[in-house]
Amino acid sequence: MLWFKQLWHNSREKGFYYEQQAEKYLIEQGLVAIERNYHCPYGELDVIMRDGDILVFVEVKFRKNKVRGGANYALSKQKQQRLKRAIYHYLDAKQLSNQAVRIDYVAITGGSQNELNWFKNAF
Repeated sequence: MLWFKQLWHNSREKGFYYEQQAEKYLIEQGLVAIERNYHCPYGELDVIMRDGDILVFVEVKFRKNKVRGGANYALSKQKQQRLKRAIYHYLDAKQLSNQAVRIDYVAITGGSQNELNWFKNAF
């Protein structure tokens, strides 16, 4: 585990790294990056992308192992509610009231090899 502590000085750096990995993966799948780490009073939107005419809000979670299901099960109902409020704030701030949107979830679980799962239209 020593490599882990040397690679990141704090959890923000770790989160930023995995958000970049998720964004890179989604670009390879054909999405277009719009914005990352949008902050508002309701929280943070990790990655905002476009899939054709659809604005895609991507939540990224990393867990170092598969304990309790790993990252696949790390998106709580409480976090989902905060995300929804942050998305409404973003749409209002950018005057995108008639924009089609989708919420995706990228779960990255560590181990001998990182496992990335992309859940389209997660909730």
